[in-house]
Amino acid sequence: MGAVPQEVRHGARRRCDRPRPVRLLPGRGRGAEPVRLRRPLRGDAPGAVPVRATPADAEGQRAALPQGRGQVTHAEPPAPGWEALRKLARDAMSRAYAPYSGFPVGAAALVDDGRTVSGCNVENAAYGVALCAECGLVSELIATGGGRLTHFTCCDRHGDLLMPCGRCRQLLWEHGGPELALDTASGVRPLSELLPDAFGPSDLDR
Repeated sequence: MGAVPQEVRHGARRRCDRPRPVRLLPGRGRGAEPVRLRRPLRGDAPGAVPVRATPADAEGQRAALPQGRGQVTHAEPPAPGWEALRKLARDAMSRAYAPYSGFPVGAAALVDDGRTVSGCNVENAAYGVALCAECGLVSELIATGGGRLTHFTCCDRHGDLLMPCGRCRQLLWEHGGPELALDTASGVRPLSELLPDAFGPSDLDR
């Protein structure tokens, strides 16, 4: 490296040798240990006053936030009210578009952050491109912020429980995983029992 110009070295020394402001905090008498204050930083609120300097300020950083006890807690989603989810599914079913089959379907699910999502089937004159209720449910899940499905129910035109088809079980696996609780006629069951040895995102990493 080249030599540092003399005037730069002198300028740096002058800046480093300049005494920093030292004040006594209010309420401290003569003989109290001086407390060094830092000037307001860029980004501080307008009118900010000098505050007590911290070790972080000495490194050109802001002071760290107060630390807790080293424990991280996660709010658990509310326990599902299955009857409330079933009602949501029935409401969605009532808005289904099924002019060809006459078989409206509604689905509803609880998300891990506590919100609910729902969907209904939407048929098409080209039968193969019809959308199942689970398709609409997953679209709403993603459109409203994503997350993981934790509890799911589906109903037919009479409001009776209905099982997802194979394609829809794959959709639910992608966004709920093996522990997703499904409301079935034989009781609440994990998706892993209804789609054993499922193909999922982890298989793409092999």
